[in-house]
Amino acid sequence: MAVVDVMNLEGKKVGEVALADAVFAAKVNPHLLHETVRWYLASQRAGTHKTKGRGEVSGSGRKLWRQKGTGRARVGSIRSSIWRKGGTVHGPQPRSYAYRLPRKVLLGALRSALSAKLAEQKLTVVDAWKLESHKPRHSVRHSIVWMARPARFCWWSRRPTLTSSSPAATSQASSWSGRPRCNLMTCCVMTG
Repeated sequence: MAVVDVMNLEGKKVGEVALADAVFAAKVNPHLLHETVRWYLASQRAGTHKTKGRGEVSGSGRKLWRQKGTGRARVGSIRSSIWRKGGTVHGPQPRSYAYRLPRKVLLGALRSALSAKLAEQKLTVVDAWKLESHKPRHSVRHSIVWMARPARFCWWSRRPTLTSSSPAATSQASSWSGRPRCNLMTCCVMTG
């Protein structure tokens, strides 16, 4: 079992904790990390692209000239896709790009990411997120201490990840309006 230092909000060592080898000494699987990053980025897409079809563009519905006798090609609508200002055929429509990632893949990727961060010595354990006040300036001051330290980034973004053992603490941390942007996660997500 790996032993890491436990730090307080001032950045001082206050103890040590042993980390489970099942989570923090797992083999790093780059494929699982790649699949999970693709899943995360796909779920972030807005999917609001839209083009107008021939039934949606402006224009009359009348037949432009009679079917036979003019010598010109037959035509039924000015909104046809082969005409200028006509509708688009098979254009993009609003849709969701999100898909379901298997839970075991997600947990395997999380184990791989945590193991890689521990191997690179970019993992820090904090004893408690206890602040003297609920006001944002206190949380910002402590966050700046941690942001000034060497990079401890989450594997799916360039922001630091704050992890708590209770959802209540995570919701309290997310309520800090003045905090620098960071990812918030509970331990129950990691253990499954």
